[in-house]
Amino acid sequence: MPVAVCAPALLAALLAGAPAGHAGDDLVVYSGRAERFVQPALDAFQAESGIAAQVLTADSTALINRLHAEGARTAADVLITNDAGSLERARELGLLRAHAFPGLETAIPARFRAPDNSWIGLSGRLWVIVYNTALADPGALLSILDLGEPAWNGRIAIPAAGSVYLQTGVSVIRAVMGDAATTRFLRGVKRNAGSFVFEKNRQIVAAVARGDVAAGLVNHYYIHRHLAQHPDAPIALRMTDQGERGMGLILNAAGVGITAHVKREHLAAAQALVKFLTAPEGQLLFAHANKEYPLNPLVPAAPGLPPLDHVRIADVRLDRLADLRDPTMTVIETVGLR
Repeated sequence: MPVAVCAPALLAALLAGAPAGHAGDDLVVYSGRAERFVQPALDAFQAESGIAAQVLTADSTALINRLHAEGARTAADVLITNDAGSLERARELGLLRAHAFPGLETAIPARFRAPDNSWIGLSGRLWVIVYNTALADPGALLSILDLGEPAWNGRIAIPAAGSVYLQTGVSVIRAVMGDAATTRFLRGVKRNAGSFVFEKNRQIVAAVARGDVAAGLVNHYYIHRHLAQHPDAPIALRMTDQGERGMGLILNAAGVGITAHVKREHLAAAQALVKFLTAPEGQLLFAHANKEYPLNPLVPAAPGLPPLDHVRIADVRLDRLADLRDPTMTVIETVGLR
């Protein structure tokens, strides 16, 4: 799959921002995950191992473009993204190296890793419905596809077409339900959302909390984040598509890979970081900070989250997300989502 094109000005800015002056012994981490969520785990890793890491944060697609442009000149030893499809795209472009260590198979289940372990999932996020408890009956939301039905006309908010979470969600729906059902769903949510199309998940949650709309599509942790700040907000999470006939919830994952051009003297340290992030201590720090799901089955979910093994998940491997995305974008564009 071709890499997404980064605008020349943005790419130039990214290249100019390379951590060229980093200490030679420090690992360099390119992170599509916000620094406030990744830094605590890196600090704990340094305290345990004595290995420091410098972090450059940016949009995951921009970082992959950067790695592609830098080639063997890259300063990056490790890549972290907030989307498994982005990691798989990096693997397809030859930007990551295969990696394994004793215990990996039990630490992170195979469905959350690339087949060659060139990337490894670290935390899971579910695409769910947030609803206003005064405006919506959760019993009327058995499937995420229900939001495309006429009964929800003018009553929902959705992510913009450029959202990687929308693209992932629609990709999974296509893989399970087919193009016809997916197109019907997209046409329905476009009609039902009207002008309530947002760039950020937090804007969707806020619109539902205000009562501007009755429901919206978001990653689950945005609901918990809003309630932590506004505990009296009239919102709740609806987990749909359960039971034997349900397609299952849509799960994406943040994850990590070692770059193909990791500096030879940093390889052991990069491997140690990946091992730390998959171990219980690293999983707690990486996942619980944002109310995401640890992917190590030995690590419990944060309080307030139903255990992941109690939830039916759509049977679509994360390593398919990159290949699914381009045809999914064609469907999204054909329907005219903006």
